[in-house]
Amino acid sequence: MKRLFLSAVLPVMAVSLSGAAHAEAVKSPERDKKFFKSVEGAWTGPGEIVAGKYKGTKFNCNFTGSTPDGKVGMSLDGGCRVGVFTQKMSATIEQAGRAGYRGTFLDGSEGKGLDIVSGNVVDGRKVILSINRNQLNGVMQARVPDENSMHVTISVRVDKQLVPVIGMKLMRVDDTAVGAIAKN
Repeated sequence: MKRLFLSAVLPVMAVSLSGAAHAEAVKSPERDKKFFKSVEGAWTGPGEIVAGKYKGTKFNCNFTGSTPDGKVGMSLDGGCRVGVFTQKMSATIEQAGRAGYRGTFLDGSEGKGLDIVSGNVVDGRKVILSINRNQLNGVMQARVPDENSMHVTISVRVDKQLVPVIGMKLMRVDDTAVGAIAKN
């Protein structure tokens, strides 16, 4: 059951993360590049399914963000863990002319992933992206309140309403040790 959850719901979450950088890039090339750059590095944090069949399921994710050379966009690689199950995740987003940004999570909707079909930056710290897989349509909203945190909400369209399904709070982490073993 948890394995089904990972393959069906976590892809939406990962696309949303990668999409955060995507939507910012639509308005101003320099601002877009700055936003994508701000998402570079290592991120970790908890999340929870807040609606639906798996409501209350908690998970923990680790991601590494990078920007491609000579292009506006980003890649996000990592995975999320629910109990003993881990789902590898990767997403790639690149500028696609007037349409804003397009991208894929895993292998896109033709495979087992999702497509990022459009996006807009609401302001310098918040983006909204449209995501799609077959009959599933949704929106990812990512807010970067400061340089060390990112809040992500994923909503899916049910009838004519957007219903929040997943919430995450990620914190930036780096490679430096945060503790040491004391000598006896």
